[in-house]
Amino acid sequence: MTSSTFETVPDRSRMLTPLRLIGAIGLISAALIAGAWYFQLVLGLVPCKLCLEQRVPHYAAIGLALAALLLARSARLQWLALLVLAVLMAWSAGLGVYHSGVEWGWFLGPSDCGGGSSAAAGVQDFMKQLQSVRVVSCGEAAWRFLGLSLAGWNAVVSAGLFLLAVFGLTRRAQVAGPAR
Repeated sequence: MTSSTFETVPDRSRMLTPLRLIGAIGLISAALIAGAWYFQLVLGLVPCKLCLEQRVPHYAAIGLALAALLLARSARLQWLALLVLAVLMAWSAGLGVYHSGVEWGWFLGPSDCGGGSSAAAGVQDFMKQLQSVRVVSCGEAAWRFLGLSLAGWNAVVSAGLFLLAVFGLTRRAQVAGPAR
């Protein structure tokens, strides 16, 4: 058999470039935010304080990923972007675990945990809000799939994105070789 009879298999490690990993993390974070907005605006699930806090790392990850994709041409800047993304996803996973623990009764939630509403312009508006506002407790899961709430799924996906960022960081270290 000659070497021409073997099909060439693409090198998958070259497909996982730092910029592609950064883009994937940003895209998945955008999908999570879109899902959160879908549940809120279309299905009518009002987010609690912890739900809203869990969105912050993903908003930051989307912005950082976009900036890195546009500006980070050096390996050092790409490495720095992956490092910050890893920290953001660790923060998000931690928030998700904490919120899930509050829902399961493992941890005490914040004492001021309720649904967000806009400030009333006057006393009459305030009275209307009191009659119509629905306070959402951080300790009650509004929706579950396969036993996990939205907070639990955020923790799982964020942990996966953290591992993806760490993979990119360790892969770059392997490619660069030992420091001299």
